Amino acid sequence: MRAVVQRVTYGSVTIDGEMVASIGRGVVVLLGVGEDDNPEDAKYIAQKVVGLRIFNDENGKMNLDLKDVGGSVLAVSQFTLHGDARRGRRPSYSQAAPPTLAEELYLVCVEEMRQLGVPVATGVFQAMMKVEIHNDGPVTILLDSKRVF
Repeated sequence: MRAVVQRVTYGSVTIDGEMVASIGRGVVVLLGVGEDDNPEDAKYIAQKVVGLRIFNDENGKMNLDLKDVGGSVLAVSQFTLHGDARRGRRPSYSQAAPPTLAEELYLVCVEEMRQLGVPVATGVFQAMMKVEIHNDGPVTILLDSKRVF
């Protein structure tokens, strides 16, 4: 499972002109599920997201996590994180999980973050979404449950 984690002051998801989710201070997490991912991958990503110390303490040092600052998560499924653009100009998505598995593991990840005590808002799986991200810093972290990076 892959995640792009962006520290934000605001994030929202709009579908067909209607806002379906929004958060204030926290992180927007774009989640991509791979064909060989399992529930342990989803739990790993959830634990990393919640535990990332990417918020400033009183000295301006990134030393605090989501719970320390009362932050929230906006989780958005994004299969294109498994796009392979090494050959040609059109990415291949053959390593992305099929929709049924992807949705299942996306939901495992979301529920694990909630169980870890963080409020989580979500986009709508497989919907065409407009995601508004007010990246704070900017701070952007890449995570991969297979520890590729």
